[in-house]
Amino acid sequence: MTKAQIVGWAHAPFGKSEMEDTEALISSVAAPALDHAGVETGDVDGIFVGVMNNGFSKQDFQGSLVAMGNEALAHVPAVRLENACATGSAAIYTAMDFIESGRGRIALVVGAEKMTATPTAEVGDILLGASYRKEEANVEGGFAGLFARIAQNYFQRYGDRSEELAMIAAKNHANGMANPYAHMRKDFGFDFCNTVSEKNPYVAEPLRRTDCSLISDGAAALVLADAETAASLERAIAFRARRHVNDLLAMSRRDVTAFEGARRAWAGALEEAKLSLEELSLVETHDCFTIAELIEYEAMGLAKPGEGHRVVREGLTRKDGRLPVNPSGGLKAKGHPIGATGVSMHIMAAMQLMGEAGDMQIPGARLAGVFNMGGAAVANYVSLLERAK
Repeated sequence: MTKAQIVGWAHAPFGKSEMEDTEALISSVAAPALDHAGVETGDVDGIFVGVMNNGFSKQDFQGSLVAMGNEALAHVPAVRLENACATGSAAIYTAMDFIESGRGRIALVVGAEKMTATPTAEVGDILLGASYRKEEANVEGGFAGLFARIAQNYFQRYGDRSEELAMIAAKNHANGMANPYAHMRKDFGFDFCNTVSEKNPYVAEPLRRTDCSLISDGAAALVLADAETAASLERAIAFRARRHVNDLLAMSRRDVTAFEGARRAWAGALEEAKLSLEELSLVETHDCFTIAELIEYEAMGLAKPGEGHRVVREGLTRKDGRLPVNPSGGLKAKGHPIGATGVSMHIMAAMQLMGEAGDMQIPGARLAGVFNMGGAAVANYVSLLERAK
């Protein structure tokens, strides 16, 4: 009965926020998440905050910022987690470990990032903190340049798949139209995404602007409880399985087209859950760049290495396909405020399983997969979720 379950959540709109800093963003979702869960402030046993920061703000020690918005939480143990772009999932998994070890019954998890107040050139350098700087700090195009290298290697090995990347971008932007929290709610269509133009230039060849996720502000929060407590609340989403697998940070020391850590995380989670991929109703996956989503199809087992383009061409991951991927619009349309991303992805999946996803809803959603990664497939988190009540 100590297994942790998601019992409530809150999600701020992603995009260019008028909120001044992460303190304000955190405050905007913390109390609403507790209200949504039907949990009193005094019942919270631990607070887990995911913020990458690394220079976005001079204010650090951000685990303590939750209580600044609600002094009733001042004496609750709080900690800040960071694991690059998987920071939000790191916060969730640490909170789950806290509950499942018996140290507490209810935990509040908040993910947040304020990015748009930082000049774009500085954003690029900050994000390179999630790379191996000894070898990768001077790559042209910043993190987009790193994923451009991955795309170049993939294309050299398996053929140019720029059209399929454009199809992924178009799919996710179309899906994002239905997401009220999305940064970019615009259906660009395949032709625009597939054409290099003044409005869609190369960011780092072969990746165009539409192949890259957005610089966003945002926050998301969820409440976790042990199964016994969750049974008394209105909502309960269980983790059928979860896996965290790392890989080498330096891209030079691994096959960057394989996402081996992601493959191992998916395989381990599916084995633990005693499920096949075909049994999932949907997947929210980490499309920081469209090439990432393409390779993730192969890592999760939808296609053999080099054949992810077939998944795209056959429409398997469209909203009406056999396995909808990123019905929320993904990072591509929803936005990617680093610390909030993993929390947001779990919330998107939980909403689907509760039948509360509105126009994003996949009919009859019963099992959902979440894949959130840090860096270039270095920290890999897979969660398999199902409704518990």
